[in-house]
Amino acid sequence: MSGVAFEDDILLERERARFVRRRSLRLLGSLLRPMRWRFALMLLLVTTAQGARALGPLLVASALDAGLPTLLGGDPTRVLVDGGLYLTAAVAGGVLTLWFIRLNARISQAVLFDLRKRVFLHTQRLSLEFHETYTSGRIIARQTSDLDAVREVLDSGVNQLLSGFLYMAFIAALLFVLDPWSGLMLLVTAVPVWFLTRWFQQKSQLHYRSTRVASANLIVQFVETMAGHRAVQAFHREKRNAAEHARLAEEYRIADQRAVGLIGVYNPGLVLIGNLAVAGILAVDGYRVFAGALPLGALVAAVLYAKRFFTPVQDMAQFYNSMQSSVAALEKISGLLEEQPTIRPPRQPVALPRAAGRIEFDGVRFAYTPGRDILPRLDVDIAAGQTVALVGSTGAGKSTLAKLVARFYDASEGEVRLDGVDVRDLAFADLRRAVVMVTQEAFLFSGSIADNIAIGRPGATLDEIRAAARAVGADRFIELLPEGYDTDVNKRGGRLSAGQRQLVSFARAFLADPAVLILDEATSSLDLPSEALVQRGLAKLLRGRTAIIIAHRLSTVEIADRVLVLGGGRVLEDGTPAELVASGGEFAALHAEWEASTV
Repeated sequence: MSGVAFEDDILLERERARFVRRRSLRLLGSLLRPMRWRFALMLLLVTTAQGARALGPLLVASALDAGLPTLLGGDPTRVLVDGGLYLTAAVAGGVLTLWFIRLNARISQAVLFDLRKRVFLHTQRLSLEFHETYTSGRIIARQTSDLDAVREVLDSGVNQLLSGFLYMAFIAALLFVLDPWSGLMLLVTAVPVWFLTRWFQQKSQLHYRSTRVASANLIVQFVETMAGHRAVQAFHREKRNAAEHARLAEEYRIADQRAVGLIGVYNPGLVLIGNLAVAGILAVDGYRVFAGALPLGALVAAVLYAKRFFTPVQDMAQFYNSMQSSVAALEKISGLLEEQPTIRPPRQPVALPRAAGRIEFDGVRFAYTPGRDILPRLDVDIAAGQTVALVGSTGAGKSTLAKLVARFYDASEGEVRLDGVDVRDLAFADLRRAVVMVTQEAFLFSGSIADNIAIGRPGATLDEIRAAARAVGADRFIELLPEGYDTDVNKRGGRLSAGQRQLVSFARAFLADPAVLILDEATSSLDLPSEALVQRGLAKLLRGRTAIIIAHRLSTVEIADRVLVLGGGRVLEDGTPAELVASGGEFAALHAEWEASTV
């Protein structure tokens, strides 16, 4: 049974490899399709150029065998014609090659531009579920090292492969025209070349895929270490991270060394076979010349063709190394582009130009992974304009509930409705305009404070931006900055404190003016003075709109009209803060602990 299972695994792996190969070819075809006429012209140019290059030895043979006797007889016409044709072929080959290389560069850059744009736009369209499982380091690897590998092949590799293959084909064909026996000897020596190349292909394919995996692992570890440098320094992980980086770098070095080491076998093997071919043709054809069965010019041309025949093979071998890296990179990129958003826009969206803000959970069940329900069944009705606080221990389902309202995820069963409309039936533009979430992270983009606030409503005037900042109490610290609202926040808002970043995100939400506002631990990073300031701003921010507040700080919960205590994905308690404190339940216990901590 184990042997059968092993064979089945091999068959499945081969089928998967064929599927991945077909997927990559479809992607490449879609990239080249818009430039098919330029690509056809490129093929014509390279074919003509290599044909012109291959004519040289044939013209040398003609000059020696036909032109030299007439020249000795006093007629230089044939030698001049052959010399002129040789010069014309050389110039034409050079000019056409230059044209081909420049056209190939334009095509490759257009393909890379299209591919880079596709990866970026597609990654943006993918759902939150994808970004929570697919690490940022892997996405960066797709946009950097993998695209660079594709670029290297498109820029120079195609030239080597296509030019080399056509040049070898023309050499073999012209040598057969010149002397079939010499052509046959050359093809006989091509048999060991084929076996050697096949061995090299199989081995290098395996090693270069290992190299790509090792490279991606190294990039992921580097990106995560740099992104979490505060935690690294806080917990003294420098030595451990350095050891992990050294281990991954060593794996990359070994994988790369094995891949490069194959060249040390392949290239000398090609040189040996090429030299043997030249020696064999020189010996056999030399005897035939001595016997009068072959002209001297044909011998010279046959030797020249034999020497030239194996030169492109070495170039193609170098290209094959890059090609394996590129194929592996293209497979990863095509896999990323095959990812589909789990949250898709409705085919026939229901219009909701101005939402009131009523939210209903009707028999909602949700699980991130099948069989592990986060929300077993939830039935909740939140009236428009009501402020509801969600309270409960970690893992109770608070953030999950908020993500379902914002439709970052879809319910496994049941419906989440906004103003009586299933959120799955709303256009993304209407839903994102109606529902805004402010998270604990308070992410800011590079640029000015005004630009970051204006994300809430692009096109807002500076007066509107100032009014939004003033409403949530952010104007006080902004006006103290050297350049006020034009102050650059630096990368990810690094110039501002955590509390200041949170106030900017509040101003952004205020400017967006949503019907439903979700605050997911949005005040957790504020100090007490800032929190007191924000509490006053929140009162104005929440006025006239539905709000869902997720917070462990009960000072934030106290401004709520209603509190839902969650546990195990179910509503354990439901009422006003005062009612729940008086009832003596779980919320009352939490409230008592909070009051004791503030004394």
